[in-house]
Amino acid sequence: MPPAVSASRSSSRHSSRRVSRRSSAVLRLVRLAAMGVVTVLILIAGVWASWGTAQYVMLTKGRERGTVAVTSCGAGTCKGAYTPLSPGSQPRAEVVLEDTVAVAEGRTYTVLVKPGGTEVVRSGPAGVLHAWVPLGGALMLASVVVAGGLLRTRPAWVMGVSGVALVTAAFLVI
Repeated sequence: MPPAVSASRSSSRHSSRRVSRRSSAVLRLVRLAAMGVVTVLILIAGVWASWGTAQYVMLTKGRERGTVAVTSCGAGTCKGAYTPLSPGSQPRAEVVLEDTVAVAEGRTYTVLVKPGGTEVVRSGPAGVLHAWVPLGGALMLASVVVAGGLLRTRPAWVMGVSGVALVTAAFLVI
């Protein structure tokens, strides 16, 4: 084979290797970006789902505080009479509390009244932990994406263990 043809084949092999390296680097970058976006979206969804209740439980200044004696439960909610504990709060004959595994008929719970209605949420440590349970689930789910998609095992373990700790603490406190 003439030297010019041999040199031509050799340089084409080198350029195809460069193109292959570049394309694999671009694909790796695209995968990392996509998995990063998925992780961020999962975590945002967890915070969003938690904040709907957490804002009332954590930012208590000016909120009506009291207790509710649960008299009946059904269709995802429990109802009972509200007795105020904070100054300026008015007693109510019936308020609505979300029916969870931790709410039972005949028991009394400390609650905060959501503004402008008869809906109440649990207060105290139990209420705070219960409000952030969706974030705990999101942390556990995101840890799988971080480990598998981003190939970052240490941050994945931290996220997963944090999510399990949050859900377990809520279970124990409630």
